[in-house]
Amino acid sequence: MGKRVRSRRRGAGTSVYRAPSHRYVADIKLPVIKEGEGTVLELMNDPSHTAPVAVVKFENDYYYMLAPSGIAVGDRVYVGPNAPIKEGNILPLGSIPEGIPIHNIELLPGDGGRLVRTAGSSATIVSHGMKTTVLLPSGKFKLLDPRCRAVIGAVAGAGRSDKPFLKSGNKIHALQSRAKKPYTVRGVAMNAVNHPHGGGNHQHIGRPSTVSKNTPPGRKVGRFAPKRKKKR
Repeated sequence: MGKRVRSRRRGAGTSVYRAPSHRYVADIKLPVIKEGEGTVLELMNDPSHTAPVAVVKFENDYYYMLAPSGIAVGDRVYVGPNAPIKEGNILPLGSIPEGIPIHNIELLPGDGGRLVRTAGSSATIVSHGMKTTVLLPSGKFKLLDPRCRAVIGAVAGAGRSDKPFLKSGNKIHALQSRAKKPYTVRGVAMNAVNHPHGGGNHQHIGRPSTVSKNTPPGRKVGRFAPKRKKKR
């Protein structure tokens, strides 16, 4: 009897393919307070994020934020529409002038930040109106509610890609720390017991690569069959 293909093993959610969430620091979101000020207590590493994480204390609450570029332990972080335009401060999009770089932008007011969270990334305020236009790092323009909040400045860790991995093993460990797929092995390169495309004296599929949509799991590999032509 053949073995299960890797996609089915990943779907089972075993420990090999499950994200090691017990090592993650916290769920990174913007503070829920509307106005206030806090102090940066610590900068720490989080395996689930490419950027460093800042621990900020607001009165009696502690929040974990993506560290902005240039922030240091002991700096003050201000939240609210009247906060100064300075790296690390959190303001609504409607209160941020045009041309200011921002990150960790909310898609909906109060969702904690969904856009531009990768190390070194930043977006730019383009214009204001009924909706605020934001230029994302991808080059796409996004129309957002002016009440959505964002953090001033770029995300820290911009030089993380400058240092090479040098060895493939280092790359695998880096991806496995977030349960990412480190490599892809072709089905024709496997043995017949591991994949429906495996086996043979040379690498070839040996059967049509298209499979029906009704094919059972484990045999549904390759490409989907084309749509059935309608009779005219």
